[in-house]
Amino acid sequence: MGTTPTGRSAVRPGRALPVEVAGVRVPAGRAADAAWTVCTEYADPALHHHSVRSYVVGAAWAQARGLDFDRELFFVAAMLHDLALTPPFDSHTVAFEEAGGHLARVVTAGLGWSGERRDRAAEVIVLHMRDDVAPDVDVESRLLQVGTSADVSGTGLEEFDPSFTDALVAAYPRQGFARAFVGLLEDQAERKPGCAAAALTATGWAERALAHPLDQDPAG
Repeated sequence: MGTTPTGRSAVRPGRALPVEVAGVRVPAGRAADAAWTVCTEYADPALHHHSVRSYVVGAAWAQARGLDFDRELFFVAAMLHDLALTPPFDSHTVAFEEAGGHLARVVTAGLGWSGERRDRAAEVIVLHMRDDVAPDVDVESRLLQVGTSADVSGTGLEEFDPSFTDALVAAYPRQGFARAFVGLLEDQAERKPGCAAAALTATGWAERALAHPLDQDPAG
Protein backbone atom coordinates (compact mmCIF):
# COMPACT_ATOMS: atom_id res chain seq x y z
CA MET A 1 0.00 0.00 0.00
CA GLY A 2 1.40 3.39 -0.95
CA THR A 3 1.71 6.50 1.16
CA THR A 4 1.53 10.20 0.44
CA PRO A 5 4.48 12.54 1.01
CA THR A 6 3.00 13.35 4.45
CA GLY A 7 3.22 9.69 5.46
CA ARG A 8 -0.47 8.93 5.41
CA SER A 9 -1.90 5.90 3.66
CA ALA A 10 -3.04 6.33 0.08
CA VAL A 11 -6.83 6.62 0.06
CA ARG A 12 -8.52 3.37 -0.91
CA PRO A 13 -11.36 3.76 -3.38
CA GLY A 14 -14.87 2.45 -2.86
CA ARG A 15 -14.95 2.78 0.92
CA ALA A 16 -17.55 5.42 1.60
CA LEU A 17 -19.05 5.69 5.07
CA PRO A 18 -21.50 2.75 5.29
CA VAL A 19 -25.08 3.06 6.45
CA GLU A 20 -24.87 -0.15 8.45
CA VAL A 21 -22.53 -3.08 9.00
CA ALA A 22 -23.72 -6.55 10.02
CA GLY A 23 -27.10 -5.09 10.97
CA VAL A 24 -25.62 -2.31 13.12
CA ARG A 25 -26.38 1.27 12.15
CA VAL A 26 -23.50 3.64 11.48
CA PRO A 27 -24.17 7.30 12.38
CA ALA A 28 -24.44 9.84 9.58
CA GLY A 29 -23.35 13.44 9.65
CA ARG A 30 -20.29 15.68 9.59
CA ALA A 31 -18.55 14.19 12.64
CA ALA A 32 -18.89 10.60 11.46
CA ASP A 33 -17.74 11.57 7.96
CA ALA A 34 -14.69 13.39 9.34
CA ALA A 35 -13.64 10.56 11.66
CA TRP A 36 -14.16 8.02 8.89
CA THR A 37 -12.07 10.06 6.45
CA VAL A 38 -9.20 10.52 8.91
CA CYS A 39 -9.17 6.81 9.75
CA THR A 40 -9.27 5.65 6.13
CA GLU A 41 -6.51 8.07 5.13
CA TYR A 42 -4.08 7.39 7.98
CA ALA A 43 -4.71 3.76 8.99
CA ASP A 44 -3.75 0.84 6.79
CA PRO A 45 -6.60 -1.49 5.79
CA ALA A 46 -6.07 -3.91 8.69
CA LEU A 47 -6.13 -1.14 11.32
CA HIS A 48 -9.04 0.63 9.63
CA HIS A 49 -11.08 -2.57 9.55
CA HIS A 50 -10.26 -3.18 13.22
CA SER A 51 -11.64 0.26 14.06
CA VAL A 52 -14.86 -0.47 12.20
CA ARG A 53 -15.27 -3.90 13.76
CA SER A 54 -14.63 -2.45 17.23
CA TYR A 55 -17.49 0.01 16.73
CA VAL A 56 -19.85 -2.62 15.33
CA VAL A 57 -19.17 -5.15 18.10
CA GLY A 58 -19.50 -2.54 20.83
CA ALA A 59 -22.72 -1.14 19.39
CA ALA A 60 -24.19 -4.64 18.92
CA TRP A 61 -23.31 -5.47 22.55
CA ALA A 62 -25.15 -2.34 23.71
CA GLN A 63 -28.17 -3.01 21.53
CA ALA A 64 -28.47 -6.59 22.80
CA ARG A 65 -28.68 -5.20 26.36
CA GLY A 66 -30.99 -2.31 25.58
CA LEU A 67 -28.34 0.25 26.52
CA ASP A 68 -28.68 3.84 25.38
CA PHE A 69 -25.44 5.34 24.12
CA ASP A 70 -24.15 8.31 22.18
CA ARG A 71 -23.68 6.66 18.80
CA GLU A 72 -21.85 9.58 17.23
CA LEU A 73 -19.40 9.96 20.13
CA PHE A 74 -18.71 6.24 20.22
CA PHE A 75 -18.20 6.04 16.46
CA VAL A 76 -15.77 8.96 16.41
CA ALA A 77 -13.78 7.46 19.29
CA ALA A 78 -13.71 4.04 17.62
CA MET A 79 -12.44 5.47 14.33
CA LEU A 80 -9.66 7.46 16.01
CA HIS A 81 -8.69 5.21 18.93
CA ASP A 82 -5.64 3.54 17.36
CA LEU A 83 -4.36 6.25 15.03
CA ALA A 84 -1.54 7.12 17.42
CA LEU A 85 -0.07 3.75 16.44
CA THR A 86 0.55 5.15 12.95
CA PRO A 87 3.81 7.01 12.18
CA PRO A 88 2.29 10.49 11.67
CA PHE A 89 0.68 10.47 15.14
CA ASP A 90 2.99 8.19 17.13
CA SER A 91 4.28 9.89 20.28
CA HIS A 92 7.63 9.08 21.81
CA THR A 93 6.67 10.64 25.13
CA VAL A 94 3.16 9.43 25.99
CA ALA A 95 1.23 6.17 25.65
CA PHE A 96 -0.51 5.67 22.33
CA GLU A 97 -4.01 5.85 23.84
CA GLU A 98 -3.17 9.20 25.44
CA ALA A 99 -1.77 10.50 22.16
CA GLY A 100 -4.94 9.21 20.49
CA GLY A 101 -7.01 11.17 22.98
CA HIS A 102 -5.15 14.34 22.06
CA LEU A 103 -5.73 13.62 18.38
CA ALA A 104 -9.45 13.19 19.07
CA ARG A 105 -9.56 16.57 20.83
CA VAL A 106 -7.94 18.20 17.80
CA VAL A 107 -10.25 16.54 15.27
CA THR A 108 -13.37 17.33 17.26
CA ALA A 109 -12.29 20.93 17.82
CA GLY A 110 -12.44 21.31 14.06
CA LEU A 111 -15.97 19.94 14.20
CA GLY A 112 -16.98 22.64 16.65
CA TRP A 113 -17.61 20.26 19.55
CA SER A 114 -17.76 21.77 23.01
CA GLY A 115 -14.80 21.37 25.35
CA GLU A 116 -16.76 18.88 27.42
CA ARG A 117 -17.63 16.73 24.41
CA ARG A 118 -14.06 16.88 23.12
CA ASP A 119 -12.86 15.71 26.53
CA ARG A 120 -15.32 12.82 26.38
CA ALA A 121 -13.97 11.66 23.02
CA ALA A 122 -10.45 11.68 24.47
CA GLU A 123 -11.58 9.94 27.65
CA VAL A 124 -13.23 7.08 25.77
CA ILE A 125 -10.02 6.47 23.83
CA VAL A 126 -7.76 6.62 26.89
CA LEU A 127 -9.99 4.31 28.93
CA HIS A 128 -10.08 1.57 26.32
CA MET A 129 -6.60 0.58 27.58
CA ARG A 130 -7.55 0.77 31.26
CA ASP A 131 -9.50 -1.47 33.65
CA ASP A 132 -13.06 -2.26 32.63
CA VAL A 133 -15.60 0.51 33.14
CA ALA A 134 -19.16 -0.38 34.16
CA PRO A 135 -21.66 0.60 31.46
CA ASP A 136 -23.81 2.44 34.00
CA VAL A 137 -20.78 4.62 34.83
CA ASP A 138 -19.52 5.33 31.29
CA VAL A 139 -21.31 3.43 28.59
CA GLU A 140 -19.29 4.65 25.59
CA SER A 141 -15.97 3.80 27.24
CA ARG A 142 -17.29 0.36 28.13
CA LEU A 143 -18.43 -0.19 24.54
CA LEU A 144 -14.98 0.60 23.17
CA GLN A 145 -13.46 -1.76 25.73
CA VAL A 146 -15.89 -4.51 24.68
CA GLY A 147 -15.35 -3.92 20.96
CA THR A 148 -11.57 -3.76 21.06
CA SER A 149 -11.19 -6.69 23.47
CA ALA A 150 -13.37 -8.91 21.31
CA ASP A 151 -11.60 -7.93 18.11
CA VAL A 152 -8.03 -8.06 19.45
CA SER A 153 -8.01 -11.06 21.78
CA GLY A 154 -11.43 -12.67 21.28
CA THR A 155 -12.64 -11.80 24.78
CA GLY A 156 -16.43 -12.09 24.94
CA LEU A 157 -16.74 -13.07 21.29
CA GLU A 158 -18.67 -16.19 22.24
CA GLU A 159 -21.59 -13.97 23.26
CA PHE A 160 -22.28 -13.10 19.63
CA ASP A 161 -24.11 -15.21 17.10
CA PRO A 162 -21.75 -16.67 14.48
CA SER A 163 -23.96 -15.21 11.75
CA PHE A 164 -23.16 -11.74 13.12
CA THR A 165 -19.40 -12.27 13.27
CA ASP A 166 -19.42 -13.95 9.84
CA ALA A 167 -21.19 -10.93 8.33
CA LEU A 168 -18.84 -8.54 10.10
CA VAL A 169 -15.66 -10.25 8.91
CA ALA A 170 -17.07 -10.61 5.40
CA ALA A 171 -17.66 -6.86 5.27
CA TYR A 172 -14.39 -5.90 6.96
CA PRO A 173 -11.88 -8.77 6.71
CA ARG A 174 -9.10 -9.09 9.27
CA GLN A 175 -6.29 -9.04 6.67
CA GLY A 176 -3.56 -10.22 9.02
CA PHE A 177 -4.62 -7.78 11.73
CA ALA A 178 -3.59 -9.89 14.73
CA ARG A 179 0.06 -10.28 13.79
CA ALA A 180 0.38 -6.66 12.69
CA PHE A 181 -1.25 -5.38 15.88
CA VAL A 182 0.92 -7.52 18.13
CA GLY A 183 3.94 -5.98 16.42
CA LEU A 184 2.61 -2.47 16.97
CA LEU A 185 1.97 -2.99 20.68
CA GLU A 186 5.28 -4.75 21.25
CA ASP A 187 6.98 -1.75 19.66
CA GLN A 188 5.08 0.57 22.00
CA ALA A 189 6.04 -1.58 24.99
CA GLU A 190 9.71 -1.55 24.08
CA ARG A 191 9.88 2.21 23.61
CA LYS A 192 7.56 3.13 26.50
CA PRO A 193 8.08 0.51 29.22
CA GLY A 194 5.75 2.22 31.68
CA CYS A 195 2.73 2.30 29.36
CA ALA A 196 -0.41 0.14 29.39
CA ALA A 197 0.74 -1.67 26.25
CA ALA A 198 3.86 -2.82 28.08
CA ALA A 199 1.79 -4.14 30.98
CA LEU A 200 -0.50 -5.93 28.54
CA THR A 201 2.28 -7.59 26.57
CA ALA A 202 3.80 -8.87 29.82
CA THR A 203 0.67 -10.96 30.47
CA GLY A 204 1.09 -13.29 27.51
CA TRP A 205 -1.58 -11.36 25.63
CA ALA A 206 0.20 -11.77 22.29
CA GLU A 207 -0.44 -15.51 22.26
CA ARG A 208 -4.16 -14.94 22.79
CA ALA A 209 -4.28 -12.32 20.06
CA LEU A 210 -2.50 -14.57 17.57
CA ALA A 211 -4.94 -17.38 18.37
CA HIS A 212 -7.99 -15.20 17.72
CA PRO A 213 -11.00 -17.37 16.81
CA LEU A 214 -11.87 -15.34 13.74
CA ASP A 215 -8.38 -15.82 12.35
CA GLN A 216 -8.95 -19.58 12.33
CA ASP A 217 -11.55 -19.02 9.59
CA PRO A 218 -9.97 -18.75 6.12
CA ALA A 219 -12.57 -16.08 5.26
CA GLY A 220 -10.99 -13.83 7.91
